[in-house]
Amino acid sequence: MDIYLIMVIALGLLAIGDLVVGVSNDAVNFLNSALGSKALSVRNIMILASLGVAVGAVFSSGMMEVARKGIFNPDMFFFSEIMIIFMAVMITDILLLDFFNTLGMPTSTTVSIVFELLGAAVAVSLIKIFAGGEGVSELQEYINVTKATQIISGILLSVFIAFSVGAIVQYASRLLLSYNYEQKAKWVGSLFGGVALTSITYFILMKGIKGTAYAKESFDILNGSTIADFMENQVIAIALVCFIFLSIVSYLLISLLKINIYKIIIGVGTFSLALAFAGNDLVNFIGVPIAAWQSYEAWNISGLQASEFSMEVLATKVPTPTVLLFLAGMVMVVTLWISSKAKKVTKTEIDLARQQDTKERFSPNFLSRGLVRLSMNISKSTSKLIPHKTKNFIEVQFTKPKIKLSSSRSVDLPAFDMIRAAVNMMVAAILISIATSFKLPLSTTYVTFMVAMGTSLADRAWGSESAVYRVAGVLNVIGGWFFTAFIAFTACGTIAFLINLGGPTAIAILLFLALLLLARNYISHRKETAQIKNEDALSLAESSSIQGVIIESSNNVSKASKKIKNIFSKSINGLAMQDLKMLKKNKKAVKALSEEIDDLRNDLYYFIRNLDESTIRGASNFYINVLGSIEDITQSLQYISKITFKHINNNHNVLTFNQIRELKEIS
Repeated sequence: MDIYLIMVIALGLLAIGDLVVGVSNDAVNFLNSALGSKALSVRNIMILASLGVAVGAVFSSGMMEVARKGIFNPDMFFFSEIMIIFMAVMITDILLLDFFNTLGMPTSTTVSIVFELLGAAVAVSLIKIFAGGEGVSELQEYINVTKATQIISGILLSVFIAFSVGAIVQYASRLLLSYNYEQKAKWVGSLFGGVALTSITYFILMKGIKGTAYAKESFDILNGSTIADFMENQVIAIALVCFIFLSIVSYLLISLLKINIYKIIIGVGTFSLALAFAGNDLVNFIGVPIAAWQSYEAWNISGLQASEFSMEVLATKVPTPTVLLFLAGMVMVVTLWISSKAKKVTKTEIDLARQQDTKERFSPNFLSRGLVRLSMNISKSTSKLIPHKTKNFIEVQFTKPKIKLSSSRSVDLPAFDMIRAAVNMMVAAILISIATSFKLPLSTTYVTFMVAMGTSLADRAWGSESAVYRVAGVLNVIGGWFFTAFIAFTACGTIAFLINLGGPTAIAILLFLALLLLARNYISHRKETAQIKNEDALSLAESSSIQGVIIESSNNVSKASKKIKNIFSKSINGLAMQDLKMLKKNKKAVKALSEEIDDLRNDLYYFIRNLDESTIRGASNFYINVLGSIEDITQSLQYISKITFKHINNNHNVLTFNQIRELKEIS
């Protein structure tokens, strides 16, 4: 078996892994609106998303050209060099996406694959240029500079457009419908349904039909034009007919069948975005391995040496076998149902968009504070220019229904209402459709995330108590996107250089290291999940009366006492048996307990705000004193665990039998 066949097989296996980690990250794009609004059951949401992914995967053949010739000029490379590029790309991609999944941060699989291809192609090109004694200026002959620049600029531009359009449409929708949208006249809901369903339906047609073989066939009924050309040339006519028809259908559904039209919009939107994701982003996971397999077939037939066979074949259009697309779709669907990392990434985005207060994950920074302060000053200035009557009308429309729940119980409520979820779907669908019709590249992750953040801002989800944390979260995610591009380019270029230098040995070592890193991330994620599910974790008091606070505090004291006794006993036993490993684990246990108490202290504001007016002084004083006592004991434990670990770690004298016995008596 030759080395290149082994590389193709390895790339195939990496493709399966890349599908798993890629779907885990990209699932947030089409699940966040439906899951956040709780418009449908989780089971129904997953079924709709699975159908969308399966259909979109089969229609994605045309997008595979990006991996073949979108970033570099294949005719400038030989088969041996192309295989180095492809291997470097897949190793980098699977590690990079898994890293973001472990952090629970959404990133763009499109950006990662584009910059990986660019990094590896630049590295191999420079090796060729320097080996041939040419100048760096020759690099433009190897890289498809125009296409690469178009892709990168289109992706960056989509961030600002998506955020702005999402905010404007959500603000207008809320002014029109308010939070009492279900009590509005039926024609209002039917018009909104007509607009939303038209945008989503056209989006499905653009992404679905245009991906089929029939799209380029001409029909007499269309005056001899192809379906693709007809859809591009008759946008207004198609949209108008769809709007009238779907508005009537929406009215009939609302009036006769008493169906909630917003649930229909969210369900259809979930299907359409899942279809677009599979159609657009499948190339990010399997485009490179398929291109490698097709390259291997062409080289194998040629009979030439790998270092002599030019890769012009990649410049031609070669259809991807439907069976491979179907199998890839099935892997994506299975991952969608079983991936816990997908749930973690989705939670990050939903929490950033949540209407209610929640435990904020991100810490504020100087940039988020500055932006919030600037926004508040602008808001105060513009508020003076708005007539008093208009301001009152706006306030009424944006008044949220009051539901008194504790901060921890509020997570059981939908993160946002169905209007915001429908707007998220509608705006994302329109923007992606426009980009597709004008053949402009964009990142579905960037569009869906920034639309969701724009609608959150317009919907006043970022109040004075949460804005600085939410803005910090958005900045962290955007910073992660730039980090993705930088790391993808540099890491992939470095790996390509190492493979070129070390050959098969370097490939084997890199694959082994990749496997180790994936295993480590998996184990780390499992441990983190287990900690979250820990039943002995301390919990914030949720009662509003003094009696309830006493009962709940006694539970915390009981749990804390159990942990304190366990930690102290292990400190003494570890010291007695000179068990460094036990003492090291004990230090981590004390740190975890201290962090739990810090979390309770950080949530004191929500606890006090939830108390009845008559019991605020007594209940809050009691609860704060209980927390203070547990904190004092924990600080003492931290000191004990630190000095016992230090004693054994520094190989100090073993304690005598009597010393150990006395310590055990007090433990």
